[in-house]
Parts: sequence; C-alpha cells; structure tokens
Amino acid sequence: MRVILLGCGGSAGVPMLGGGDGSGNWGRCDPAEPRNRRTRSSIVVEGEDGARLLVDTSPDMRIQLLACRIPQVDAILFTHSHADHITGLDDVRILNRIIDRPLEAFGTAPTLQELGTRFDYAFRPWKPPGFFRPVLEPRIVEPGQEIVAAGMNIRPFAQDHGNLQTLGLRMGSFGYSTDAVRLDDAAFQALAGIDTWVVGCFGLSPHPTHAHLDRVLAWAARVGARRTVLTHLGTDMDWEWMTRHLPPGVEPGADGMVLNVG
Repeated sequence: MRVILLGCGGSAGVPMLGGGDGSGNWGRCDPAEPRNRRTRSSIVVEGEDGARLLVDTSPDMRIQLLACRIPQVDAILFTHSHADHITGLDDVRILNRIIDRPLEAFGTAPTLQELGTRFDYAFRPWKPPGFFRPVLEPRIVEPGQEIVAAGMNIRPFAQDHGNLQTLGLRMGSFGYSTDAVRLDDAAFQALAGIDTWVVGCFGLSPHPTHAHLDRVLAWAARVGARRTVLTHLGTDMDWEWMTRHLPPGVEPGADGMVLNVG
C-alpha cells in the first residue's frame, strides 16, 4: 500500500492570506523552507492492485493531483463536510471523464446530506454520454462498519472534531486521523497494532477543534505505531523546529510525501 500526502496544511493553508506585503502570513514557519508551504489536507491511498482511494476533495485538489502525478482515482471518501475538505468537488468531473463512469462517494449520512445540499448537481443520476458535471454515487458509512472502497478494506471510526464528528480510517496497518480534538477508546481500539499513522496536529497550543502537539504526542505513545506523521499543520509548525524537537518515530508531513506501508 502507498499513501500519498496530497496536502498537509490547515484550513487556511500555509502561508495564510495576508502578511505585511501581501505575500502571506507564515506565522512561525520559515518561508525559505519549501516544506513549510502547505496546501489543504488530503491523501490518496493506492492499493496493491493500483486502485486509488481519494480521501477528501480539498480546494487545492486539482493542483495537488497534478503535482503528485495521480492519473486517476477509483473512489472518494469524505471524512467530513468542512469547506477545506470538500470544495474541490467540482473538479471531480474530470476524474469522471478519465474513468468514464460515476465515482462512489463514501461518507456518513450527515456528511453526504451536506454535500448533497451544497453540490446537489453532483448527485443527480448520470445521463451519458460525457461528464459536464461531477457525478457521485453516495455510499453511507457508519463508524465501526467495515467497507470496501477502491477494492480496499476500510474500518472507519468516529472522531470528535469539537463541533461535529469526523471519520478516521484504518486500512490494513495504516491509520488516518485528520481533524480531531479528542479520540475515544473505540478509536484507539481501531488503531491498535498499526504500523503507520497520519494524524492531525494543528499547532503548539490547545485549540477547540484540533489536537495540539502535546496531545498528539500522548496519543502517539498510546497507539505505538512505528511511524507517526503529522498533518493538518498550521503556521505554528515550522519544519526545521519539528525535526529538531519531535521524538523518535514522530515526524512532520509535507505536501507530496509518499509513505510505503507494509
């Protein structure tokens, strides 16, 4: 299994809009370090047969897929319906054209309902030929219910994002936990025994909807993965600082990073 980090930034990316000269607000991040430049969080998981699952359609999806040389995807899973995870959805129409069929879209009932409200045209039945709009076939997911997407077995689990529930994912020995401020015992049970964990870590200080560094390090110690990679990184999280201060087995993610998971 290969996991490609398409983007590993927070909801506003790094740098955020603004800055004294308009070139961006970098916070604590060094603008001279390329790995501090972060698009919004999303991944692609590639199975042994080459099929690909896209997790979330960030507003940066088009440039991410081009930069990472992803030629097609076979299904999409949405962790939740916040804008930084869904608003690239219109570009799915090109992904439809590439494979010449609708794409299955997995998510919880509330997530798919919100997507259907905001992108109602994407969930209308396909009338061939051609794709002049995205065409998605909704597949409702319940936390704890094992599913198959893009030919891969997935065990989704619930995460507390402060103001709504998100989905974490267990796929073989890989775990993915973006956008969570608290994890319950069921989440840790789902993650037990994984080799590689990609987990959101927004900043250095406590946040109402995202886990901060001290909390994530405590989680990582409990999960015990061989490799923990931080994502959904905000402007507090400078690459060089993290490489000097993170404990063994924990590392920062970067846009375009490829993880090979046995």
